[in-house]
Amino acid sequence: MAIETTTPLPTRHAKLGDMFAEGGASYSFEFFPPKTDKGEQNLFHAIRELERLQPSFVSVTYGAGGGSRDRTVGVTQRIATDTTLTPLAHLTLVNHSVAELRQVIGQYADAGVRNVLALRGDPPGNPQGEWVQHPEGYAYSADLVRLVRASGDYSVGVAAFPEKHPRSPDLETDARFLVGKFEAGADFAITQMFFHVEDYLRLRDMVAALGCDKPIVPGIMPVTNVAQIEKFAILSNAVFPEDLAARLHEVEDDVDAVRHIGVEYASDMCVRLMAEGVPGLHFITLNKSTATREIYERLDLTPKPS
Repeated sequence: MAIETTTPLPTRHAKLGDMFAEGGASYSFEFFPPKTDKGEQNLFHAIRELERLQPSFVSVTYGAGGGSRDRTVGVTQRIATDTTLTPLAHLTLVNHSVAELRQVIGQYADAGVRNVLALRGDPPGNPQGEWVQHPEGYAYSADLVRLVRASGDYSVGVAAFPEKHPRSPDLETDARFLVGKFEAGADFAITQMFFHVEDYLRLRDMVAALGCDKPIVPGIMPVTNVAQIEKFAILSNAVFPEDLAARLHEVEDDVDAVRHIGVEYASDMCVRLMAEGVPGLHFITLNKSTATREIYERLDLTPKPS
């Protein structure tokens, strides 16, 4: 699916807003920027493994406070130029002036990236700490959406929070903020990880009740490390199911058993979500390929030979 231009662009330059508008389900993967050259080698090994699954797009997160900026931009550029994948570039407001944001957008554009996930971002050091606006920056992600849209021919995504953003007073307010981001020009949203399908469905219904029908893609994180996933759940305000925690703690010293339970739980969530007609599934991979490939096999999503 190419952007409508005189010369058709390769698939990796496709705009995701066009893809979602055409319908059909998307399947995508999220990676985080490695801290070392060795970590980057391991990441691209996982990317090559998952490339075979022909995902609709892949994304690379932007560390708290913009701390991983150079690695994030570099990895995203490499995906755009060295693989067949369509990259979704993360960009956050924290610690960035408008001029710096324009610079990063330009770096993405130079690599042919045409999709940006516009985020407010977490404060550095303490994701749950006080959020401080850069004196020459923006306060809200809707402002970043408008900046990206004004900077060129981009498709823009935003974050959604099935259990509300930690700084929102209630679910209704959070739903209105999400609709505001769509009204600013966002084409789609991807949720934070969650573990109860009902939370996603409630958010979708609340946004629809506000007159908005933009696609909201559920973010799925299969459990592969008990301590790590519980830490992430606390930071993202996600309620970790007690029954799942009990099962995992019984086998927490057995890596394969933990992954099996995590894959089973995530697969069951995906089946329920797909039955509800979600616009896609976004897998948070933690830079590993095994769990995601196993979920693909369970759901029979693995591409078939033509």
